[in-house]
Amino acid sequence: MKVAVVGATGLVGTVMLKVLEERNFPVTTLIPVASEKSVGKKITFKGKEYPIVSMTDAISMKPAVAIFSAGGGTSRDWAPKFAEVGTVVIDNSSQWRMFPEIPLVVPEVNASVLTPNHKIIANPNCSTIQLVVAINPLHKKYKIKRLIVSTYQSVTGTGVKAVKQMHDERAGKEADRAYPHPIDMNCFPHGGTFLENGYTTEEQKLVDETRKIIGDSSIMVSATVVRIPVVGGHSESVNIEFHKDFKLDEVNQTLKSSAGITIQDTPSQNIYPMPKYAEGKDDVFVGRVRRDDSQPNSLNLWCVSDNLRKGAATNAIQIAEYLNSKGWIK
Repeated sequence: MKVAVVGATGLVGTVMLKVLEERNFPVTTLIPVASEKSVGKKITFKGKEYPIVSMTDAISMKPAVAIFSAGGGTSRDWAPKFAEVGTVVIDNSSQWRMFPEIPLVVPEVNASVLTPNHKIIANPNCSTIQLVVAINPLHKKYKIKRLIVSTYQSVTGTGVKAVKQMHDERAGKEADRAYPHPIDMNCFPHGGTFLENGYTTEEQKLVDETRKIIGDSSIMVSATVVRIPVVGGHSESVNIEFHKDFKLDEVNQTLKSSAGITIQDTPSQNIYPMPKYAEGKDDVFVGRVRRDDSQPNSLNLWCVSDNLRKGAATNAIQIAEYLNSKGWIK
């Protein structure tokens, strides 16, 4: 199977290569794609060197699947060209997510929407992925009426420049800023760009993508995105109001038995999810599960996940694994 990774030298692209190797995805020929200045350089995958190629060369090789993590503009211009030669594109940018005809997929939640005819598949935003993994089992049981989500997002969600800014600030060096403010010893409620309604693009993604993936446009969602100085993953405080009442022990059992979730919820022993310990792992870690006593049918939980893995690379490769299990890519 020929597999292209577009954006192979970037922060997410390098994790994609690592996850493909770890999960032993059946790659026979790797086609790493990056910017023109990187063409000809080599990367190592499973002990073998592969030269980085251009977009046009990659398309001419007709890969079975192309996993994109190269920004929305690149995906807009090039994903259709891959699709035209029969390649299935799994795109990590925001470019295609809200097109009605393009599936937006988290395999544990809605892989069933995929068909052999889909040639472009959207990978959701990192904070949305972990959210829907955590809440969808509860939605199926109690039906969600309203969500209030506050995120505490790692600098890795912004990219290499943001990580370097934080480390330079921590070392007392002059930093080339990816953010409008210092990030070390700080946090700020600003992810993406501000919209006319006062929310940011990152907050709006949580609203729109959650409804699309779960398949229920009636769910009311309010989000606040906060950037914090960590590299391990994203954390979310989630308040859920259900249409139906629930028993807390049933909630816990539902979460424990759901794919992709690890429960860490023994507060008396200081056990709860933290980004430091989610880093490098693929599950969504859930804890601090408790009833919201301020109103009926309401629950609080805290979830953490590695935004580069389940929030990006792993989810994309799980989509490819699903397609391969169906015999839809060869």
